[in-house]
Amino acid sequence: QVQLVESGGGLVQPGGSLRLSCAASGIIFRLYRMGWYRQAPGKQRELVTTMTSSGSVNYADSVAGRFTISRDDANNTVYLQMNSLKPEDTAVYYCLARNILGNGVYWGQGTQVTVSS
Repeated sequence: QVQLVESGGGLVQPGGSLRLSCAASGIIFRLYRMGWYRQAPGKQRELVTTMTSSGSVNYADSVAGRFTISRDDANNTVYLQMNSLKPEDTAVYYCLARNILGNGVYWGQGTQVTVSS
């Protein structure tokens, strides 16, 4: 059974930082591109960032330079360090695991991030 469990969301003031974590189980972690998507109220889910085990990374333009993805393959965990947060970063953040061979996609339950003064 595949599980992706996110943690680290919460309320933060503009300009602040948060670190999200996603612990995976039930998959061969190194075979998965791990990443983060987000969905704001009334909007479609959108890509934030993803990373392969070999270090290939991509970022949405809206977060490049402020957010950093990393992964710990020994502990099956992916992280999202979010700095210089803006109110428009407010969303539910979802962890994603996509098999690099193309035969499996899994989502976490989501964690709320609210940026507000």
